[in-house]
Amino acid sequence: MGGMSDEVRILFVGDVVGSAGRRTLLAVLPRLRERTRIDFVVVNAENAAGGHGITSKIARELFAAGVDVITLGNHTYRQSEVYAYLDEEPRILRPANYLRGQPGHGSCVVQSAAGGVRLGVISLAGNLYMGGALPVFSEADAALHSLRGRADHVLVDIHAEATSEKVGLGWYLDGRVTAVVGTHTHVPTADARVLPGGSAYITDVGMTGARGGVLGVKRQQAIDAMVTHMPARFESADEDPWLQGALIVCAAEPMRARSIVAVQEPL
Repeated sequence: MGGMSDEVRILFVGDVVGSAGRRTLLAVLPRLRERTRIDFVVVNAENAAGGHGITSKIARELFAAGVDVITLGNHTYRQSEVYAYLDEEPRILRPANYLRGQPGHGSCVVQSAAGGVRLGVISLAGNLYMGGALPVFSEADAALHSLRGRADHVLVDIHAEATSEKVGLGWYLDGRVTAVVGTHTHVPTADARVLPGGSAYITDVGMTGARGGVLGVKRQQAIDAMVTHMPARFESADEDPWLQGALIVCAAEPMRARSIVAVQEPL
C-alpha cells in the first residue's frame, strides 16, 4: 500500500455491524494507518447500533477515533434518538435521495489535515427492492451539482440491494466522481477497478463485523429463520471479526482515481 507522498488516499470501510464491528474498526484502523498514509476515512455505520441504525454516542466515538465522514442507509432512522444529531452534525450522512423533510442531509465536504484537499462525500440509497427513496440517478445528479466547485474529489456510497443498479450508477457517474463504492449486501465483490472515465468502482466492499455469522447476524438465529419461515429476533454475531473496505488512491487530476484495492483485515 505504499506510494508517492503527493497521493491522496481514501479508506472506505464497509457496513459496521454491531459491537463486534465497532470494536474491529477501532482496533484495526490504527494498524492500517501505520502501514499506509490515509488522508480520509469514510465509514458506513448504518448497522453499528446492534445491527440496526446508529446512535449519536456511537457516531461521536467513531469521529473521535479519526473517522472523517459516516454514511448510512436503509436503517438510518431505526434509532429515534439520533434524529436531531443527523441535522446538527454535517459529517454524518443519510441517503441524499431520501425525502427532503426527513432528518439529516445527504452530502458534505471535509478537508484533509495535510495539503488542504477537499473531499466531497455523497450517500445514496438504491431503488430496486428498497422502498422509500427518490429516484437515485436524478438525485445523484442533484447532489453532485450541489458540490460543484466545493470539492477536489467526490466519493459516492451507493447503499443498494441490486448489483445491476450499483453497476449502472457506476457507469453513469464514471468520469464525474472519483469513486463509487457499493454497500448493503455485506459480501465483498471481486470487481474493484478504475472505469474508463477515471472513476474507481466496486459493487460491494463487504462489512466490518463477524464473519462467523450470517451477514453479521448470529448464524443459528439466521438459519432457524430460514428453515422455519417464522419471525425471529436477530442479534449481532461476534465470531471471527474482520474489517472490510476499499483503499482508493486519487489521481492528481480532480475527480479521477489512480487505483482501488479491496481491504480485508482480521481483528
